[in-house]
Amino acid sequence: MELLKVEGLSKSYPAFTLKNVSFSLKEGRIMGFIGKNGAGKSTTLKSMLGMVHPDSGAISMFGRDFREEEGYCKQNMGIVLGGIDFYMKKKLKVITGVTKKFYPGWDEGNYEKYMRIFELDENKRVEELSAGMRVKYLLALALSHHARLLVLDEPTSGLDPVSRDELLTIFEKLVKDGKRSILFSTHITSDLEKCADDITYIKDGEIVKCSGKKEFLDSFQSLREPDEKELSLEEIMVKMERKNYDEEFAL
Repeated sequence: MELLKVEGLSKSYPAFTLKNVSFSLKEGRIMGFIGKNGAGKSTTLKSMLGMVHPDSGAISMFGRDFREEEGYCKQNMGIVLGGIDFYMKKKLKVITGVTKKFYPGWDEGNYEKYMRIFELDENKRVEELSAGMRVKYLLALALSHHARLLVLDEPTSGLDPVSRDELLTIFEKLVKDGKRSILFSTHITSDLEKCADDITYIKDGEIVKCSGKKEFLDSFQSLREPDEKELSLEEIMVKMERKNYDEEFAL
């Protein structure tokens, strides 16, 4: 089953245009949404979630039209966009107390389980948590109302390598039962090489490629020099951006 389907999503701003973005995500999969800063990752996610009004396009989640059944869709998804810095002085238990009121399906046992697994103390204030612990807390909230689709915008940005690796391991465990999927945007290619099943690459507001990770890697091996070994994802992205730069500024 497709938990998410994006079709022809477009949004125009004076200095940037999102153009006909389409991709889909099946159950039990992790999709990395990759592109350099300013490529359109955050605009796509916000348009997809109704945080900005797209000019055109259709979004379905769990087989339902997002605009017609937005309430149902949001009850079954978890969203992490930009952290929780606006609650820096609040204790976690206060934020939790407010959050749980919005979810009829809130599972207190699940909440306690994930707080324990993630080693989070709900008596701490947000400002006392590291960046990695803040992401874990947001994941705990999402999982406490049995979110089947997690949408995360740059969740590993700013984390040290150990914290990043730990978070990616958590992602892999979360989708292991095949019932839950994760879409996360990133510009850190090593994150995708570790845990992504699918990769969607966006450049200048347009999707360049969307496929399984192996197919994605294989499709760009033509960028290799004759004496080069098989390219990693990071090497592919560097070559793609360099090629685009050279073409744009060719004399």
